[in-house]
Amino acid sequence: MHPFLAEIFGVDGIIVLIVVVVVLFGGSQIPKLAKSLGSAQSQFKKGLEEGKNEATDTDGKATSADGDGPSASKG
Repeated sequence: MHPFLAEIFGVDGIIVLIVVVVVLFGGSQIPKLAKSLGSAQSQFKKGLEEGKNEATDTDGKATSADGDGPSASKG
């Protein structure tokens, strides 16, 4: 990690970040925020897996969106 970033995100920085988040969102909004962040992360991972599945055909060969891939017909 870069030394400058280590200074910013030290123990003091984390405490300041927590205080700022509590002040901005309020104590009652923190659980809602955490739940929505977790939901967004799981949806992102699900989308990545679906993208991987769509990128490969049944033979396991990668396909190309422009038709230049291995499954494109030559002629």
